[in-house]
Amino acid sequence: MAVLPILRWPDPRLTTVCSEISGDVSGLAADMLETMYAAPGRGLASPQIGALLRLFVMDCTWKEGIYAPRVLINPKVLWASEETATGPEGCLSLPGLTSQIARPVAVRMRWIGLDGGQYEEAFTNFAAICAQHELDHLNGVLTLDHLDPAARAQAEKALT
Repeated sequence: MAVLPILRWPDPRLTTVCSEISGDVSGLAADMLETMYAAPGRGLASPQIGALLRLFVMDCTWKEGIYAPRVLINPKVLWASEETATGPEGCLSLPGLTSQIARPVAVRMRWIGLDGGQYEEAFTNFAAICAQHELDHLNGVLTLDHLDPAARAQAEKALT
């Protein structure tokens, strides 16, 4: 396993839609988890380390001492709640920037696990926000893209 460098905005790979995965990515997933923990973050999507594949890892509770690493391959949202909440989001590719982002408070997702099995689960609260944030990365979307033009201009200025 290795800690990998994390790409930072405005690297164009961060705004690229990623490709579906059909092969073994266990080594990449292990490196991504190690990188996420070292960053220290709660989620990391493969384009953030330059791999333009539909893969993200997350562990929403490790900072509280409860390790529950997740690897989601080719994830899809099946359902999102109509209820939304606005809250602060940071991103390892946008260091030092926290933006107020509105997202559904619950989502149901389907993905493939490292064992090749298909999984489906509902995520709520912070786990839902984290999963949606990481899925955005796979679609070439950054938190900046959720901001109105004035807020985005201010955020971009803060990043330069």
